[in-house]
Amino acid sequence: MTVEPTNNLAPILYLPHGGGPLPLLGEEGHGAMIRFLQAIPAELGNPDAILVISAHWEAGRPTITGGVRPPLIYDYYGFPAEAYRIEYPVPGETQMATRIYQLLNASGFEAQLDENRGFDHGVFVPLKLMYPEATIPCVQVSLVKGLDPGEHVRIGKALSSLRAANILTIGSGFSFHNMQAFSFSNAIQVDDRNDSFDQWLRDTCSDPDLAADVRARRLIEWEQAEHARYCHPREEYLLPLHVCYGMAGTAASVVFNDVILGKRATALLWS
Repeated sequence: MTVEPTNNLAPILYLPHGGGPLPLLGEEGHGAMIRFLQAIPAELGNPDAILVISAHWEAGRPTITGGVRPPLIYDYYGFPAEAYRIEYPVPGETQMATRIYQLLNASGFEAQLDENRGFDHGVFVPLKLMYPEATIPCVQVSLVKGLDPGEHVRIGKALSSLRAANILTIGSGFSFHNMQAFSFSNAIQVDDRNDSFDQWLRDTCSDPDLAADVRARRLIEWEQAEHARYCHPREEYLLPLHVCYGMAGTAASVVFNDVILGKRATALLWS
């Protein structure tokens, strides 16, 4: 990944975090993704703080982690014991959490702070690969139940002023997420439906000639894309992208396009 920053706004990343704890266990089907995540600090540097929107937290309204030292939530099942001993003692950032709360409420959302909520694996899996020292404060913002794509774009717009600070925003999901279709044998599969939707997603997000209103409409109406529901039977892994786009409002760069668990996946950067 080599991308030249285009302005002085903080970067935004939409990235795949893989299958449960498998990337942290060195599972070979995640090799390309692991290398990509480990290379990010060399390209983007170290932010002062990190904001994560993960696929694994849905709340009735936008909710923000407000704890000083949020615990880890091992929200996966059936893995080896070591998967439940993973440590990533990253601190929270209460001032940033309060600022996010204020921005969301100023934009008409009834946001709330949750001082007890921990970080799920959509947070600690990619961050442990990217910033293993666990020293950069982190705040997580939930998705909103109902999973309305337009609402998540608006959440991103409400938070866009955070880019003026040195805060890295991460939308942690997966551009393909159909559990029945993944190949846990690590065999690379020919899957025209996966490839078609992935191409649509890359075109929608990265085409610099696409008008802003057209790009936004395509993302909000993502279900109309060919094979959309095959690739996302449920959209929680896609909607962190909508928050990222809402914050950025511009075309992204494709910084990863490779195979994870037999399926093609994409990561996007706004810089």
